Amino acid sequence: MPDSWAELPPTAGLPPRCADLWPFGAHVPLLPPGIAEDAALLLCSGTAALVVALQTLQRCSARREVVVPAYTCPLVALAVAHCGLRLRLCDLAEDSLDFDAAALAEVCGADTLAVVVTHLGGRVADLATARRVADAAGAALIEDAAQAWGGRHGDAPLGLIGDIGFFSLAVGKGITVYEGGLLVARDASLRAALRAQAASTAPPRLGWELRRSAELLAYHALYRPLGLRLAYGWPHRRARRRGDWIAAVGDDFDARIPLHGVGAWRRRVGERAARRWPAYAQALREQALRRLPVLQALPGVKVFVDRAGDSGAWPFLWLRLPDMAIRDAVLEACASLRLGVTRLYVHALPDYAYLQTVVGTAVDVPRARSLAACSLTLTNSLWCDDAAFARVREILQRVLSR
Repeated sequence: MPDSWAELPPTAGLPPRCADLWPFGAHVPLLPPGIAEDAALLLCSGTAALVVALQTLQRCSARREVVVPAYTCPLVALAVAHCGLRLRLCDLAEDSLDFDAAALAEVCGADTLAVVVTHLGGRVADLATARRVADAAGAALIEDAAQAWGGRHGDAPLGLIGDIGFFSLAVGKGITVYEGGLLVARDASLRAALRAQAASTAPPRLGWELRRSAELLAYHALYRPLGLRLAYGWPHRRARRRGDWIAAVGDDFDARIPLHGVGAWRRRVGERAARRWPAYAQALREQALRRLPVLQALPGVKVFVDRAGDSGAWPFLWLRLPDMAIRDAVLEACASLRLGVTRLYVHALPDYAYLQTVVGTAVDVPRARSLAACSLTLTNSLWCDDAAFARVREILQRVLSR
């Protein structure tokens, strides 16, 4: 990061190119590797994709409950509420990002419509456990692969292992059309039902398309180390100074979920960017694998990685520190350095005030709360050179040594 005015992004989004904005050229499927074009549907966001998935399942079932991890994006809870369904939270396994198997079996039952398994931070979730429990309850399995574009479980692409999967094309999520989501399914009849539901739920809306197109142009202008200080860095640090971590990390979501189509031009921008994704994703993976041993050598630090045989995405490196005081000391030491060190989701779902009517507060999810309290993320952007990474490692080492 050679320029003193530069800012590293918190996640490793694919850097845009002016050529991506050219509206003409051959059609290239906007798809993660390994997923066929006829298996996918482009929508206005990953949240909209989840809404369409749940509404489709509702049409053929009287079940009313959706099970989700207690630590995940608040938009998942808002999508469930939007569909008029009941949210059931499941705690995480000890020192893990996965469902606690016993807790998952306990919360699933005859009224469970779907289990949403999340590939948090691009790490491949324990799909075998989620599949087994969902099948035993007669529920659908939905893969939230919003942060895991291109990931694989063994030889199978993420998104096609459950009954339904969805990906995000929002800013910072690898490929972006500013706001977008991809909905996928293995079964042809289910795909047809999803398409029919999407046509009803998220039709084209000119006003929204013009707004998103303007935002995409602004993104192309500012998503670079210099522009990010204006677009991301200043608002982030201003929110932190007033003690508002929810605004700082972008967790302040509105219950109103935009539902509309994606226009041809934004789709084409995504298609052009997708051509560059495989090489970029490989570079991110190689950089992450070089840096993981350095972080794993730090005393008391847990670094989240994939199981043997799995290959997730690497938008950032996710660390769990020994306690909240150490985590907060690291964040404070990095606050003014613009090195892409931040938090993922600020709270477990029961602890967001604006979700209390959806989730309730009397929910016992201690391991999800502990993860929220003790973890932080380090950018894996290729703009984070070895000197910037070494500076972050030195800060971690200094704080931990206290």
